[in-house]
Amino acid sequence: MSQTGVWGVERRRQARRKVSFCRGAKLMPRLSQAASRDDGPMIAATFFGSIGMSGTFEQARDFFIEGVAHYQAGRLTDAERSFAASLALVPGRASTLTNLGAVRLKLGKVQEAADLLEEALKQEPDNAEALGHRATALAELGQHKDALNCADRALALNPALGPVWSLRGELLKDLGRYDEAATSFENAIAHGGDPQLHRYYLASLTGRDVPAKPPRQYVETLFDHYAEGFDEHLVQVLHYRAPQVLAEGLKRMKRRFTRALDLGCGTGLCGPLVKPMAGALVGVDLSATMVERAASLGVYDEVVQSDVVSYLQATPHRFDLMLAADVFIYVGALEDVFAGAARVIEPGGAFCFSVEASTSEDVALQRSLRYAHSRGYIEGLAAKYGFDITAMTEQPIREDQLLPIPGLYFWLERTPS
Repeated sequence: MSQTGVWGVERRRQARRKVSFCRGAKLMPRLSQAASRDDGPMIAATFFGSIGMSGTFEQARDFFIEGVAHYQAGRLTDAERSFAASLALVPGRASTLTNLGAVRLKLGKVQEAADLLEEALKQEPDNAEALGHRATALAELGQHKDALNCADRALALNPALGPVWSLRGELLKDLGRYDEAATSFENAIAHGGDPQLHRYYLASLTGRDVPAKPPRQYVETLFDHYAEGFDEHLVQVLHYRAPQVLAEGLKRMKRRFTRALDLGCGTGLCGPLVKPMAGALVGVDLSATMVERAASLGVYDEVVQSDVVSYLQATPHRFDLMLAADVFIYVGALEDVFAGAARVIEPGGAFCFSVEASTSEDVALQRSLRYAHSRGYIEGLAAKYGFDITAMTEQPIREDQLLPIPGLYFWLERTPS
């Protein structure tokens, strides 16, 4: 939004929602800046003036103020309608163009947003907020170098734009300029960016102070945004086969399970493959959007919104099958997972899962923001918590940038107590 528009308002109160600067599958959720609504009614007066206004200008101002109120309440479609009405009454206003562009960007209308922001910058070339939002739009359109140029111009005008520092860090990371990316993430923290989230980004670049697990809000927001088109992107673009590989291993066991748990079920890709082998099937996922998608399949007997460790620690149910397809890349250290598995899996029950393969550290946070695990690490946890490894295979998990991601697939059995 414009300097005296929505971003200007937000910088003075704690935002109530997470804001995501994301591009396709490379989602890097960021938290919005601290802000306040105190000067909300003065925004339009600043843009349009308050002395000698015509009826048209006054009506445009009212629509503008209405748009800001809708935006702050999370009613983005209503905000879009109000800003569009204001712009129709008084065309060409950079402030309104910027605000409408920013809202359409959040609504996923990226090209429309980019065009509006370009028009705003023709009116006000030094509008830092318009430059920041246009940088985001260009990034989502895959125009990384142009996006970086806009971000640099925005920060030269206003170095306090934390979300733009965060976006700049992501752009530099994608361009392989890791040291500069790390500096940008540090600046994002200095200018109000969420410290836990950005330190996670930093750890993926530097290898220092690596957290045992990712920030919860990162994973939750990642998959809330990714739910739409998730299956198609994973299977058709990334050639993801983890559910099929795990299910094929289960079929070779030639047994039927009484109660199965699909840990981190996502949209339910494993459900149709596992349900024929199980009497009851329960799905668990952190993302509310993913839970809704999985439940809509009609395959699961129950789908629960929870992080996997909390569920394993609290559920009163017991299972003779637990599977986790491509889940532990967003969990990190697996000690609590194995402890929970030992709690809920009955003796003789099966535990199968995939991990990205680490050839160095037991648990490694990669630049992709995903965790990889070593074979020795998994073998050690299995022995510690009473599981026998009945089968293991090395196969790619999926592709990333057209390159296969090495994976490890395990089928474990809970030893009798």
